Amino acid sequence: MSSTLAALVAQSERQRDLAVADRQKAQQDSDAAAAKAEELHLYRREYEARWSAQFCREGQIELVRCYHGFMARLTQALEHQQRVAAAAASQLASAIGTVRECELQVAAVQKLRERRLSEQRGEARRHEQKLDDELAARIAWQARRAAGSKDAA
Repeated sequence: MSSTLAALVAQSERQRDLAVADRQKAQQDSDAAAAKAEELHLYRREYEARWSAQFCREGQIELVRCYHGFMARLTQALEHQQRVAAAAASQLASAIGTVRECELQVAAVQKLRERRLSEQRGEARRHEQKLDDELAARIAWQARRAAGSKDAA
């Protein structure tokens, strides 16, 4: 039974290790998505600042339309990237939860294994004590028997 529990502990640890690797990848993906969203946000702010200064000097209507069209596409890209970042953060939270569950499972299986080993050691001690008691009883019985045969002689 101990080998079965050892195998179960090993399997639980492998699952935990895979969950930790998934969590690390999710962390990297989340960080990358958030960084990209922040980069797009900064680019949009710089673009707005650069072009609003340009529009103060001259305001050709065709240029303004191009600006607004580009800003609309840039805003869409930023919103999309923010959704990607939110999804990556959600996946990270899920991966963190999975790691916690796996760690709890590993701990529970290890505790079960330790308890079973302790029970086996206790049973072995009780068995050994029983053998010692039986041996002592036999020795005492033989000593009484030998003493009784000396008295009879």
